[in-house]
Amino acid sequence: MEHRERSKSAFLHTKRLTRFWKKLGPGLITGASDDDPSGIATYSQAGARFGPQLLWTALATYPLMVVVQEMSARIGLVTGRGLMGNIRLHYPRWVTALILLVSFPAITLNIGADIAGMGAVVHMLAPEVPAFLASAATAVLLTITLVVWNYRRIATVLKWLCLVLFSYMLIPFFTDTDWTEALLRTLVPSIAFTPEYFLALVGILGTTISPYLFFWQASMEVEEVQQRHLVVDKRIMRAMETDVRGGLLLTNVVFYFIILATGTTLFNAGVHDITTVEEAATALRPLAGDLSYALFACGIIGTGLLAIPVLAGSLSYMLAETFGWQQGLDRKFHEAKGFYLTMIVSIAVGLSIDYLEVSPIKALLWTAVGYGLTAPVLIAIILHLCNQPGILGDQVNGRWSNAIGILTLLLMTAAAVVMLVLGLR
Repeated sequence: MEHRERSKSAFLHTKRLTRFWKKLGPGLITGASDDDPSGIATYSQAGARFGPQLLWTALATYPLMVVVQEMSARIGLVTGRGLMGNIRLHYPRWVTALILLVSFPAITLNIGADIAGMGAVVHMLAPEVPAFLASAATAVLLTITLVVWNYRRIATVLKWLCLVLFSYMLIPFFTDTDWTEALLRTLVPSIAFTPEYFLALVGILGTTISPYLFFWQASMEVEEVQQRHLVVDKRIMRAMETDVRGGLLLTNVVFYFIILATGTTLFNAGVHDITTVEEAATALRPLAGDLSYALFACGIIGTGLLAIPVLAGSLSYMLAETFGWQQGLDRKFHEAKGFYLTMIVSIAVGLSIDYLEVSPIKALLWTAVGYGLTAPVLIAIILHLCNQPGILGDQVNGRWSNAIGILTLLLMTAAAVVMLVLGLR
């Protein structure tokens, strides 16, 4: 009897987890893609440079990320258009042009740095494979996949790739981690008014609250509704909130453990400057063992495969909405040529960056800083859109969404200004 009750309880628990997993979709993919090689590079550099000092940012940024992504998702669900489509409709043309002017180089640089980082890690794990060949093969594979596969298949694969992030959560348990110090640094912010500290802080804010994710989230919600023929009601809104909160919780837990892992191993060993992605992984090998090294390296490859389609896709949605092209990952190439050509070009340009002898981790870090500088402008636009009853009807922001959204805007702006002021001294 007792065995039967335990089996029943385990079955119900599994059923609840399965039901929760099925509810997760665009929000999970958005959140998980946030921990791309750019994020890993930024968090690794922060951990190596400052140890556990920046752990508090993982806790502090979670509500900020959730509110901004929920607003982006709500814009897509209610209007049936992506974020760029709404910006084009409700703002002067120069605003749209400026966003594209800033976004295209930033996103393609991010794609290029991610591809280069993945190629370097493949070469590190299999020295007989040249890094440039691994990078080129990755770019070709991803391009063909995005053009040939339909939305549902891509979304399913991306969703399962999210599981690779759990590898980073295991590393601190295989190392000599001071959990008391980690808890203290998590709950009590420690701020140093130095250019290096604020460069790392702006980079963390930029790679967690990344502008390209706003566009991807809104467009994916539109695509999800169209593919599943959903009627947007309160139930769909609640499902979206669960999806966004669950996906971003995963990304922040992983972000926390990457800083903890590198802060425990690299910082304590005196390795404070990481110049390549493979250097971050290699430095872990003698300090944390072969298993931690392999987990870290494989995580970079898995997150790159997850993030590059999101980066290229967000740029495609932005351009398609700007110029009125046919769009959607479920359309054939001949039905949405501009949409798919944007993806192909962005990945090709990103791959070409791999041959410019630019340090991938430096490029990734500066991309994150660039996002940190441009995100406040987009957050201001999103806040404005979400307070227009003529656009969102009864789904306009509530008091808490506005309060946290404004706080996010102010914090990111303040961090960027302090970084620039300290850097100019």
